[in-house]
Amino acid sequence: MKGTLGLTGLTMNAMALIAPGAFLWLTFAQQCQYGAPMAGSDIWFGILAALALCFATAISYAELSKLFPGAGSSYFFAEQAFLAKTHAFKFARVAKFIIGWSSHLYYWVYPGVMVGVTAILVGYLAGQFFPITFSSAIGSPPLMIGFCVLFAFGVAYIAYRGITTSTTVNIAVNIIQISALLIFSVIAIGYRVGHGEGTRGWTLDPDSTPINVVLAQDKDGKPFKDAEGNWVVEKDEKGEPKPLLLEGYDKPITDEKDPNNADATLPTRQLFANAADVVKPHGFSYIFIQAGIAILILVGFESVTAMGEEAKNARRDVPRAVLLSLFIQGVVCYGIEYFAAGYFLNPGYPMTTAKGSSAPVGDMAVIAGTALFNGNVTAGWWFMIVLAVTVFLALVGTTLASINTGARVTYAMGRDQEVPEHFGMLHEKNLSPHRAIWALAIISAVFGVLALTMLFGDAGALPDATIQALPHGFWSSFGYVSHDTMAKFPNSLLTITLASNFGTFLLYMLSCVTCIFCYKGHPNYSFVRHTLIPYFGIAANLICMGAYIVLPFMGYGTKMEPFLALGIAAVWAIYGGIYFLRSSKATGRTTLVTSRT
Repeated sequence: MKGTLGLTGLTMNAMALIAPGAFLWLTFAQQCQYGAPMAGSDIWFGILAALALCFATAISYAELSKLFPGAGSSYFFAEQAFLAKTHAFKFARVAKFIIGWSSHLYYWVYPGVMVGVTAILVGYLAGQFFPITFSSAIGSPPLMIGFCVLFAFGVAYIAYRGITTSTTVNIAVNIIQISALLIFSVIAIGYRVGHGEGTRGWTLDPDSTPINVVLAQDKDGKPFKDAEGNWVVEKDEKGEPKPLLLEGYDKPITDEKDPNNADATLPTRQLFANAADVVKPHGFSYIFIQAGIAILILVGFESVTAMGEEAKNARRDVPRAVLLSLFIQGVVCYGIEYFAAGYFLNPGYPMTTAKGSSAPVGDMAVIAGTALFNGNVTAGWWFMIVLAVTVFLALVGTTLASINTGARVTYAMGRDQEVPEHFGMLHEKNLSPHRAIWALAIISAVFGVLALTMLFGDAGALPDATIQALPHGFWSSFGYVSHDTMAKFPNSLLTITLASNFGTFLLYMLSCVTCIFCYKGHPNYSFVRHTLIPYFGIAANLICMGAYIVLPFMGYGTKMEPFLALGIAAVWAIYGGIYFLRSSKATGRTTLVTSRT
C-alpha cells in the first residue's frame, strides 16, 4: 500500500463510521423505548457515560498505533506487542489470531447491520412517496431485501476503487451530514424556544399530517373521521376549531398504566421541563441502560488504525485521528443533536409519542419545518425528506468505512496466511484489498437480509389488525406472518446487532489488554495512559457486554436475542479454534513462534 492520507483524510474516514447524522434518526425511538418508562430521561447523559468508555478504549488504540503503524489494527498490534517481548514472543501467532478472529465478529457483521438499517430507511421513504403501495411505518420486505443486495455491492464498489475515492466520498458525506444535523438542531431548538407554556403549537394527526388544532374523540377516546374521510376537529365555545395549546411543561412526569398490574400506574417521562433538565442525570440505572445502547452509535473511532500503511505519517497522524474523530462526532455532534432532540419534546409531541414512531426525528422535522414555514405542511414535509436523504448519505459513509476497515483486517490476516491467502492480495491499479472487499459485499448482503427476516419478532410482534391494514399486494403485505408466529421468533435485527456488539466489546477489551501488555517495561510507560485507563476500558466493556445478558432478567428487554447472539459468538469462537488448528497442520506451521525477528 502507498501512504497517501494525511490527518484530515484519516480523521474523515473514522468520522464516517461514527455517523451522528444517521444514528439519531435510526435509534432515537429505541432509546426512548428501551428501559421504559423512565430510562429515556437519561439519553443525553447516557451518551456522555458511553463516551467515557469509548475514550478509554480510544486512548489504548492511540497509544498502540504510536508504536506499531500498519494495516490490521488490533491484529497487527497484538503480533508486534508479543514479538517485542523477550520470552512471550512465542505466543505472538496465537495472540494475533485470537484478536484477528474476534475482530471479524465485529467487522464482518457490522456492515450487514448497516445495510439492513439503510434498507429500513428506504422502506420508510418508499411509504412517504408511494403511500398507496407502501407503508412508511412498516417497510416492504421484498423492497428492503432487494435493496440490501444492491446497496452492499454498490458501496463495495466505492471501496474497491481505492482509499482515495473512499476518502473523497467520506469527506463529502461528513460535510453534508454535519451541516444537516446542525440545521435540524437549530430549527428544533428554535421551535421549543418559540413555543413555550400556553402557546399554540403543532402535533401530528393519526395520518402523520401536522395540525395545530385539537381532534375530537369518540366514546373510546380515539380520533375519528367524518363521512368525507376528514378528521373531526373539536370546537370551542364560539364554534371555531379549538387550537392546540402547549400546556404542561412544568409537569413533565405523568402516569401511565402498568402493563403488569391493571390497578397500578408507572411514572413516565414525557418531556423535559427546561434545557438543564435535558442534560442532567435522572437515575443511575437509566444512565447505565442508555450507555449500553449508546455504544452502538459511537463505535468506529478505531477503524482508522487499520489504515496505517496508507497514511503519510502514521505514527503522528493515526493516534490523533482516533481521538479527534471521537471528539468531533461524539462530544460535539452527538452532544448538540441529542440535546436538540430532547429539548424539542413538548406537550404536542412527547417522548411517549416518539417511542411509538418509526421515525421520530422525521416527525420532529415535519413539525418544526411546518412551523418554520408559517404552517406550510408541504414545506415541512420536504424539510423532512431532505433530512432523510442526508441520513441515507451518512449511512453510505458508515457502510463504506466499515467495509474498508473489515477488508483491511482480513487483508492483513490473508497476507500472513492466517485466512485464505487470496484475501491478502491488492488490486494492481487501485491498491485496494479487492478480494476481501467483494467477500465483505456478499457477507454484508447476507447479514442485511437476515436482519430483516423477522424485523418485528419477539416483543415487537405486530398485531394482526396492523398486518391486515397494510396496503395489500406483493410489495407491502408479502413476508409478514401472524402476530403469534412473529412472537415466537427473536427479533432478527436486534439479534444481528447484538452479535456485532459482542464482537465489538470483545475486541475492545483485548485491545486494552494488548496496550497494558505492550507498555509493560517500555521506556515510555505511563501509569495513567498504559494501566489505569486501559483497565477502566476493560471493566467498562465487560460490564456493558454483561448488561445485555443480565438486563432481561431485570425486566428490560427479552432473553431470546442476547442469548442467541451469545450463541453466535460462541460458535464463531469454536469454529475459529478448529480452523486455526487445521490450517496450521495443513501449512506445516507451529502454533508457537520458535524464533523472532
